Amino acid sequence: MEVRRTKVKDLLKMEAGQKVLAKGWVRTKRSNKEIAFVALNDGSTIKNIQIVIDRNEANEAVLSNISTGACIGVEGELVESIGSGQNVEIKAGTVTVYGTCDPVRYPLQKKGASFEYLRSVAHMRPRTNTFGAVLRLRSEMAYAIHSYFHSKGFNYLHTPLITASDCEGAGQMFQVTTLDLENIPRNKKGKIDYSKDFFGKETSLTVSGQLEGELGATALGEIYTFGPTFRAENSNTPRHLAEFWMVEPEMAFYDINDNMDLAEDFIKHLVKYALDNCRDDLEFLNEHIDNELISRLEGVVNTEFVRLEYTEGIKILEEAMKNGVEFEYPVYWGVDLQSEHERYLVEKHFRKPVILTGYPKDIKAFYMKQNEDGKTVRAMDVLFPKIGEIIGGSEREADLAKLENRINELGMVRTNLEWYIDTRRFGSCPHSGFGLGFERLLLFITGMSNIRDVIPFPRTPKNCEY
Repeated sequence: MEVRRTKVKDLLKMEAGQKVLAKGWVRTKRSNKEIAFVALNDGSTIKNIQIVIDRNEANEAVLSNISTGACIGVEGELVESIGSGQNVEIKAGTVTVYGTCDPVRYPLQKKGASFEYLRSVAHMRPRTNTFGAVLRLRSEMAYAIHSYFHSKGFNYLHTPLITASDCEGAGQMFQVTTLDLENIPRNKKGKIDYSKDFFGKETSLTVSGQLEGELGATALGEIYTFGPTFRAENSNTPRHLAEFWMVEPEMAFYDINDNMDLAEDFIKHLVKYALDNCRDDLEFLNEHIDNELISRLEGVVNTEFVRLEYTEGIKILEEAMKNGVEFEYPVYWGVDLQSEHERYLVEKHFRKPVILTGYPKDIKAFYMKQNEDGKTVRAMDVLFPKIGEIIGGSEREADLAKLENRINELGMVRTNLEWYIDTRRFGSCPHSGFGLGFERLLLFITGMSNIRDVIPFPRTPKNCEY
């Protein structure tokens, strides 16, 4: 009877005494005169299964082709393990080498390779324990996001990656064009003639699916988007990527308080999902990356978030400075808070997550609902330990006149926004939404310190490999 392959995560749960077939990649090989021990991993779990191979004449040729990184298949008997660390192991019968691995050139030979080095071999780093754990967590978190919104009755809306509008109004967008850059067409004024371009106008990669998401919310009630976004911001820091993923729900008939309630419940759900379903990977990362990781995750699930007005937050920061706390960036009413300010509020003052609201309108986007004071907007940022802002959102401005005035105040080009303004012309409704940076979430969930290490292939200034 043919033996079918069983994944390592399932083999480790099975009872001894069964014929099994395992396939995967060699993590380590050690041997004595009689026996060789191979640690095999197939990516299904952080744990390896030990393969025991007799060093007889028939196996020596095979063993000579097995080194770290090689891909093999092993058919044999699942037996109780004598050694510590695992309950079962495989006593090999037949060993097949699918792919040898040159031990001299293999880039993961170095023990304790730095994350900086591993970024230079990003095509191989998923085979390491750390990045295997990170990528499994990334997959599980994506599933948890979809299942959460599905359970709440939200519709998953696919918003465009190519757009003619700038959601944030910052102009830091990657242009999309099919024009011949060696022979750019010009109009009579000497400017680029975009009528000759593929779409007949200037287009870019999206920085957010929010504006289109609002269209969906004003028709379907509650929607969310989840996809890649792009920022041409020349920020070469551990917190910035040029290509990253965003989760953006938009909800009709939600005010700012409903929005904050959803954001808190959503992120607590994700953290709890990780704790309940990804324990092995979290325990590995807790041991090897951040020994406070699990306690910090548990703290978020069991804590009610602080809700704090921006004005009160500024007073707390100013008081801290009077008491000797030094910040690199200045603090005053009207300033856009930096990560150091956000983390002080979360980590030092309150020692729990904070939802900051009521920001000055001059530092926030045009679409945020204005408060009666004429100075602030109904914005909200969820601030987390070690991260700072992890969610940003607001109640959206539903008043047509106020929205148009704000667009004019900022000198924005209305041509590409008329479709958006139509949602306020025709059946406007109160609505709210927010954006969660997926990689920011993963930094918190994994304990990793650099955002380039929670995405398979990071895109940063002067770096677009693979």
